[in-house]
Amino acid sequence: MKKTDLEKLKGLKIDSRMKQAGTPGRFGAAAASAVGRREQRERERALGLVPFAVKLDGELVAQLRQRATDRGEDLGLVVADLLRKGLAQ
Repeated sequence: MKKTDLEKLKGLKIDSRMKQAGTPGRFGAAAASAVGRREQRERERALGLVPFAVKLDGELVAQLRQRATDRGEDLGLVVADLLRKGLAQ
């Protein structure tokens, strides 16, 4: 077979795989249940949350993420808890 024939067959294989694959959840019925950015901001505002961006060392962020996964909590909750403890001292 020529190289062009092999490439054509590869393309046909890819095309058939794409046709057989289902629709990803982010585009199907699950997309309707996802919360939009505006709705998320409104929920956060109702809870009294304020965006607070800081630049931290990568190692410190890794420790924070590890602590969050160990506790099974959101990273924001862990950071807020640590800030409260630090400010209370």
